[in-house]
Amino acid sequence: MEFKHSNLKVECYAGYRAEEEPVRFYLGERCIEVTEVLDRWLDPTHRYFKLRGDDNGIYILRHSVDEDHWEMTLFDSDTRDDTRLSST
Repeated sequence: MEFKHSNLKVECYAGYRAEEEPVRFYLGERCIEVTEVLDRWLDPTHRYFKLRGDDNGIYILRHSVDEDHWEMTLFDSDTRDDTRLSST
């Protein structure tokens, strides 16, 4: 399954319970493979995924259930240890 929103395109895998989970996403032409889903949570209108990419960055992607689009709400590039997000 594939979703698009502006420069962000997210490809998901639907598991045995049909819950979609990002496996890769594109920022413009740049492809980032998801190497680990660190966390996930729900609110009434959105699903959030905290992910580690193959570039070792940590991303939080938000999926709007009602509007069926994705947004990146946070990015940590792993370049400064003093501001690095927890990977747990």
